[in-house]
Amino acid sequence: MVARVANATAPRVAVTTAAQSAARDRRAMDDGVPSRALMRSAGQAAAAEIARRFSGRLSRGVTVFVGPGHNGGDGWVVAASLAASGVRVHVVESAAPRAADTAAERERALPLVVPTPPTGAERLVIDAVLGTGARETAEGEIADAIRAIRAAKRAGATVVSLDLPSGLVADDGSGALTVEADCTLTFGTAKRGLLLRRDLTGTVVVLDIGLGTAAQLGDDAAGLVDAAWVRAVLPRMASNAHKGTRGKLAIVGGAAGMAGAVVLGARAALASGAGMVKVIAEASALDAVVGAVPAALSAPWPADDAEAIAAVREWADAVVVGPGLGAAQARGITERVAKATPVPLVLDADALNAFAGDLPALAAVARERAVLTPHAGEAARLLGRTADEITSRCFDVAQELADVTDTVVLLKGVPTVVCAPGGAPFVVARGTPALATAGSGDVLAGIIATLLAQGVGLVEAAAAAAWGHGVAAERAGDQVPLRGVTLEDVLVALPTVWDLDVAASLPPVLAELPAVPS
Repeated sequence: MVARVANATAPRVAVTTAAQSAARDRRAMDDGVPSRALMRSAGQAAAAEIARRFSGRLSRGVTVFVGPGHNGGDGWVVAASLAASGVRVHVVESAAPRAADTAAERERALPLVVPTPPTGAERLVIDAVLGTGARETAEGEIADAIRAIRAAKRAGATVVSLDLPSGLVADDGSGALTVEADCTLTFGTAKRGLLLRRDLTGTVVVLDIGLGTAAQLGDDAAGLVDAAWVRAVLPRMASNAHKGTRGKLAIVGGAAGMAGAVVLGARAALASGAGMVKVIAEASALDAVVGAVPAALSAPWPADDAEAIAAVREWADAVVVGPGLGAAQARGITERVAKATPVPLVLDADALNAFAGDLPALAAVARERAVLTPHAGEAARLLGRTADEITSRCFDVAQELADVTDTVVLLKGVPTVVCAPGGAPFVVARGTPALATAGSGDVLAGIIATLLAQGVGLVEAAAAAAWGHGVAAERAGDQVPLRGVTLEDVLVALPTVWDLDVAASLPPVLAELPAVPS
């Protein structure tokens, strides 16, 4: 068995609730940073990023909608900064400032901005109405401002939201009336709600305003997986590598009529650098497997413990169980294979459904060395809840399932959340709706098992694989219109993601998530 690598450091960008975000602000202020200095840092960073990204739209003027709270103060700083550089800036107030810092920035900006209402010809609209602290449905003049911003977008304006689209609740992505942004410039951390409602956020850019990174603060906030983190996790391929040292993995599944699931997993493993892949499938499916993946070894399902030991124990560095396994035999084969081998496991699809409502038995199979990869429906069956509840509470549910089963859980969705028992979650916010198709999970399982077979730790392998899976879908979408992207396109793009040759972000940008196509 390949030795496991040491755990990677936490990603540098945190994913926070509103309370966690506010706590970071308070910590900075306790360390001597005035609250107004944080406001000015946020506004000036946003103004610089707006000028860099949208320079072609500034000549026709900018409209800034400001609210009464600290988000409105950020907006006043943006307005003053752009106006000082020669841009014609109109400011629309939805209410008088409630915060002293906001009032101070308003007074500072007023001599620079245009006192008349916007003309409607402005092609850039800045949304600074409601911020991270907002938790209630927008009403009155605040709601009117949100509707005006939505109308400007329909008329062709580009909308940039500060911290998060107004009306969107930072903790859970809810909100009856929200702005639909083309770009969201968020400060210090990525908020949970942003990642739950990518349809409303456009491109998400996390800007450094001096709050410190996730690794520096060491709190329990989730970490946002990015290319730099994956680069640190991914094992080097030695110049004298051979098929044995590149990792050997077995994929157990492929009932009659469902050979495609193990084929997809095997192809994904090979495209992710696996040295050897063995597919263990129902005997009637083996010819289809060999024809589709000639590089893979094959063997029939084990009929007893002795056969299971022979098939995987003395051979595999990691094992996937579940793709296309079928309901009738799923539990028996999963338990048999798990008993036969001490190596890391990926339990997917039917290997999870077999334990619906029986988490103690699933925990006994996982034995602290498995990655469970449920989607919302599978997690709902395991926990006896609705899929909607799983989706809306994905951060908390993933952690709960990891704690109960005492192993790593990768909860697939938007975003994907990876949790270890008692640890801070990892969040993957890459991918497109192209992955919402049958077989996508089989591809992901093959990638995870490859990294496990190469010695990567459970959490790191799951998070890095989900990132690669998502980026492969994005790259496939660069070549084919979204509606026409297939898993074949994703598999073709998959080898290219491992170069990890991603240009470093220019300060103050900490992270950037591309807009999700629809």
